[in-house]
Amino acid sequence: MPFVDCRFPGAKSGRAIGRMCAIAQSGVEEAPNQKVKTPRLNLFFYRKNMMTNSTADLFTNDTSENWAGFTPTRDAAEARLKSFVSSAGSAYARTRNFDHGPDDRSNVSVLSPYIRHRAVTEEEVLRETLSAHSFSKAEKFIQEVYWRTYFKGWLEHRPSAWRSYCQTISSLSSDLEKNAGRARAYAQATTGTTGIEGFDSWAQELVETGYLHNHARMWFASIWIFTLKLPWEWGADFFLRHLLDGDPASNTLSWRWVAGLHTKGKTYLARASNIEQYTNGRFCPEGKLATYAEALDETTPHPKQPLSNGDDVPADVPYLLLITEEDLSPAGLEIASAPKMVLGLPPALSYQDQNFAPALAEPVLRFKSALHQDAMERAAKNLGCQSEMLSIGSIEETANAIAGFAKMVDVKTIATAFAPQGPTRDLLDALEGKLASNGHQLKRIQRAYDAAAWPHASKGFFALKSKIPMLLAEAGITG
Repeated sequence: MPFVDCRFPGAKSGRAIGRMCAIAQSGVEEAPNQKVKTPRLNLFFYRKNMMTNSTADLFTNDTSENWAGFTPTRDAAEARLKSFVSSAGSAYARTRNFDHGPDDRSNVSVLSPYIRHRAVTEEEVLRETLSAHSFSKAEKFIQEVYWRTYFKGWLEHRPSAWRSYCQTISSLSSDLEKNAGRARAYAQATTGTTGIEGFDSWAQELVETGYLHNHARMWFASIWIFTLKLPWEWGADFFLRHLLDGDPASNTLSWRWVAGLHTKGKTYLARASNIEQYTNGRFCPEGKLATYAEALDETTPHPKQPLSNGDDVPADVPYLLLITEEDLSPAGLEIASAPKMVLGLPPALSYQDQNFAPALAEPVLRFKSALHQDAMERAAKNLGCQSEMLSIGSIEETANAIAGFAKMVDVKTIATAFAPQGPTRDLLDALEGKLASNGHQLKRIQRAYDAAAWPHASKGFFALKSKIPMLLAEAGITG
C-alpha cells in the first residue's frame, strides 16, 4: 500500500539550501491559535548569499546528532533493524495501521531514512526478516519493502511522470503569487493551522519531528487533495522537502495513487471514523472532511519506455568510485576490483543549477550529509583508498572537480551506483556529458536486486507481488 512504513519522514525547515522551483512560504510561523497572515510567497531561486553553511559545515565527522531518534550512521541502521526484526511477523501485520503518536512507534519499523539511502539495503532487510520468520508470517512486511521497489521500477518504465511533476511544480508557482486565497490555504496547510483536527497535528509533526506514520501520510494526502482542494503536486513537494527519507519515486507516485492518477479512477478517501479508530481516539475530525473523492485526471500520457541497463567495469580497468545519496552501501556493488579513490557527491537537491530542484529543509540536508559522511568513512576503510567529499557548487564546477581527482589518480572511468529516476539521476545525466568532454566515462552499476524486480513493475503492484517468492528464491533469500 502507498505511503508504507518504509517511506517518507522529514525535519524542521531552515533557510533554503540550493535552487528551488517549489513554492516556499515566508513569515507564517504563527502558533496554531494565532491568526495567519496571508504570506508573501515566492520562488527561492539560488543565490550565493543564501548559502548559510559551507560544505565543511555540512559534511562534518560528527554523526552524534539525531533527528527524531534517527542517528545518521549505518551502525544505527543495523541496530534499528535488529531491534525490530522480531516484530516483523504477525505482530506487524496485526498492528501496523495504528498511529499511536510520535511517542510510540513500536508497531512499525521506522527504517525508512536508512533504506531510502541504502545505508542498509532492501536485500539486507529481507534477509534479516526471513532469518527470523517464515515467509507466510512476515509476508505483509515483505510486501511493504517491495512497494518501494515497485514504485522505483514503475517510474523507470515511465520517467515522464517524474518530468511532468517537476514541470507542474514550476508552473504552479505563479498561481500562488497571483491568488491570495490559494496562497493562504497553502500556508495554513503547511503550518498546520487549517482547523482540521489531526491534519494540523500531522503537518506540525512532520516539520518538527521529521516523521509521520504511514496511515497519517495517507490521511494527510487525502485531506490535502479532496478537502482542502490543493494541488497534489504541492503536497508532494512539501513532503519531499521535509522528509529524511524523501524518495522521488515513492513520494511522487504515492501522492498520485491517493489522487486516483496512479491506479486510474481509484482514490483514497480519509474518513473521520477511520482516523478515530486507528489513532486510538486521539483525533476525530467529524464533519470536517470531504465525503467524496473524485479521481483527478491528467492530459499528459506516460508511455512505457524500455528499461535502462546498468554498466560493467572490467577488472583490469582502474576507476574512481562516486558515492551518491541513492546508495550508501558501495561495498555491495558488483565491481571486480577496488577503486583508486572514492568521491562523495552532495545531495542533488543542494545543487545550484538543478532548475526543478526543491530546496531541502536544512535539517534534512544535514541528516543526509552526516549519513553520507559515515558511508564515505566506511568505504575508505573497507576499500583501502583515499576518500574526498566534493563541495556543493555548480554542475560545471562539480564535473571539473571530478575530472581533476580522476586525473590525480590517473583514471578515465568514473563508476557509481545506478540512480533511479529523480534529482540524482538528472544530476548524473548532466554530469555525464561534461565528463565525456574531458575524456572520462561514467559507468552506472545496477544492483542485481533492482535488475531482477523492475521488469515486473511496469503495471500494477500485483504483478510484482506475485513474483516476490520467485525473486527471493533467485536471490537466495529464504525463511
